[in-house]
Amino acid sequence: MTENKAMELKKAEHKSELLLPAGSPVKLKTALLYGADAVYAGTPDMSLRTQSQYSLDELAEGIELVHRKGKKIYLTLNLYVHNEEADKLPQFVRTLRELGPDGVLVADPGVFYYLKENAPELNRFVSTQANICSALTVKFWQSLGAKLCVLGREVTFNEMEEIRRRCPDVALECFVHGAMCMSYSGRCLISNFLADRSANKGKCAHCCRWHYKLHLRMKDGTVRELVINDENKNNFEYLLEEDFRPGEYYEVVEDEHGSYLLNSKDMCLMPRLNDLLRIGMDSLKVEGRNKTEYYAGVVARAYRQAIDDYYADPEVWNGDKYMPELMTLQNRGYCLGFHDGKLTNISQNYEYTRTLGEWLFAGSIVEWQGDEAIFELRNYINGGEFIEFLLPGGLDNLRLALNEFEDAETGEAMVKVSAGQGKKIRIRPGQWGRDVAEIKKLLPQYTIARKFQALKGDNAEMYRHKQVEWKKLCGGK
Repeated sequence: MTENKAMELKKAEHKSELLLPAGSPVKLKTALLYGADAVYAGTPDMSLRTQSQYSLDELAEGIELVHRKGKKIYLTLNLYVHNEEADKLPQFVRTLRELGPDGVLVADPGVFYYLKENAPELNRFVSTQANICSALTVKFWQSLGAKLCVLGREVTFNEMEEIRRRCPDVALECFVHGAMCMSYSGRCLISNFLADRSANKGKCAHCCRWHYKLHLRMKDGTVRELVINDENKNNFEYLLEEDFRPGEYYEVVEDEHGSYLLNSKDMCLMPRLNDLLRIGMDSLKVEGRNKTEYYAGVVARAYRQAIDDYYADPEVWNGDKYMPELMTLQNRGYCLGFHDGKLTNISQNYEYTRTLGEWLFAGSIVEWQGDEAIFELRNYINGGEFIEFLLPGGLDNLRLALNEFEDAETGEAMVKVSAGQGKKIRIRPGQWGRDVAEIKKLLPQYTIARKFQALKGDNAEMYRHKQVEWKKLCGGK
């Protein structure tokens, strides 16, 4: 069978899965509620999930829940091991065999070989940490028994399409949404150097988001801070030139907010999602292992609807329909990563490191007690201010404004509430303004909600500027 024929058969038979991070039991359940086909999780000892919030029992319960719903779960074992960590492998692999995940993400060849020899029944997936960027490398891992290869973020779409064509009989995964590394994907050494925290063990200090200052070294050897003020700010431009790229100048910018030389925007491939679906990518991965359940729910819901709409009618599909939902997330500005080719200056955020957005995570329904909803707060809410519940299974929302709030534990009535230490309010049946039986169907446990907060001053201007840049980056497509 030719490569092209195999590829066409694969596309006809298989639909891409939507893969979400599940850094805690609540995030796992939220991702499933809002449409994830699969989730990935890990334990702190032997993966890049040092922030993992799972106990072993919770992880086992999560796997059982995922399988009961007909979904999949992958566990991570994707660090590069030193001798002390290699000594832990036997016990960890025994635990993996007992848990029975649908796949194990691995990067270290030694760990991959150990799994092959000692747990051959486990599906071995090659992690993004292995930086796979060619069909040659995919075929290498496939020859060793890999069932799936995660392509590096640095792979362009043209390269990805060729890899898919040349490797039709192995599963391929790529990232579609989330933070970008300024250094080579997942292999940054800056955090290790500046903070003694290894990014390759999931402890990244995000040095690329830090605030840096420009300094000058004087002829006498002293170093002085270069102070930018109203008198001198228009006198100079500061440019870097690399030896082998004469005439290509990299602008170094500093204002009253600081200088952010290494700060990438967040990846968002929604405008190019149809490309990935068209060539039959097996798994579409969302980054965000340390993000909130609100992030998991919003991203899952938007991409779930977009994927379903594409398969229903690919000819009329347009990614613009789903971008307003993704814009409600706090972000550093969006970029297309390497999808269209070489990164440009528009993919970097030189002005600030803050995440901006006009919506805040208000909270979620953590349980129903009969006909009464228990809502856990994640932000302050004032009386009369509406909160917007995100309905699973589509892009519709339900708004609710309460004039006062009842503490779920004490019954105390308040005109405004703030989050903190699991603070919860009770929403009684009559407060919805419609039949509570219908509400319970629309808003099951783990439904998330948000509240609007308009940006002001510099933040508002920066936010508008990033939206203009985003449209320019997408080229009107």
